[in-house]
Amino acid sequence: MSAVVSASDLLASDLSDLVLVDVQWSLTTTGGPSARERYAAGHLPGAHHVDLDAELSGPPGPGGRHPMPTAHAVEAALRRCGADDGARVVVYDQGPSMAAARAWWVLRYFGVEDVRVLDGGLAAWTAAGGPTTTDAPEPGAGTIEVHAGGLPVLDAESAAGLARDGVLLDVRAAERYRGETEPIDPVAGHVPGARSLPVTELASADGTLRPQPELRELLRRRGIGVETPVGAYCGSGVTAAQAVLALGEAGVNAALYVGSWSDWIGDPGRPVATGAEPG
Repeated sequence: MSAVVSASDLLASDLSDLVLVDVQWSLTTTGGPSARERYAAGHLPGAHHVDLDAELSGPPGPGGRHPMPTAHAVEAALRRCGADDGARVVVYDQGPSMAAARAWWVLRYFGVEDVRVLDGGLAAWTAAGGPTTTDAPEPGAGTIEVHAGGLPVLDAESAAGLARDGVLLDVRAAERYRGETEPIDPVAGHVPGARSLPVTELASADGTLRPQPELRELLRRRGIGVETPVGAYCGSGVTAAQAVLALGEAGVNAALYVGSWSDWIGDPGRPVATGAEPG
């Protein structure tokens, strides 16, 4: 089953049968609304807001800017959304599904089997004529139980090994990969051996994922097939989750380096490569 659902297909569904999770979010609130303000301004009817920073990530620190959350935090968030075991969950953000993909990955990692991402997010929903509301539902009283280990993960050591023996994708903007600029983290560059594949190349102009044949061809040109050992990282494990989602739609099972670059540079002894080549 695909991990994404189109706005038109979701419109044809009975939303009352679904647990709708709003993860509208921005990497920075400078000059723009916060995640909570985005939700308050409009969301899918019946959707509960879940905070990416506080509930889908652990506290920033040695593990990076968005390290793995605890099972307790994820379980509490899902129960507040009314989720029971076996719930059908749809996650979305404002588009283009970057934060929603992180939510998808976290929920799948913690054992929630039926999770789908609204392709293109709230922007695609409204463009398709979907209704929105500013009314927030009452907190639910779900009974779901979560357990870690549902998806493969990388740490710094295994990421370095994959860069050497498989394919480790750096999905940040190409100029950050090359080390020409670094707007967020204190060190510029990339993990030695990692290959550049900006996550923007995996999306269509409207913010939805590219069709499966296009994704497969894009990966084929980079020597990646369904049997290739693949991992992905970004700055802090958010956009890389979107890459893992897209690769999965192309039939490639990729592991996520959750700590990503912000974890890698936490140890000054780890090597850093710059330039257009993997290094």
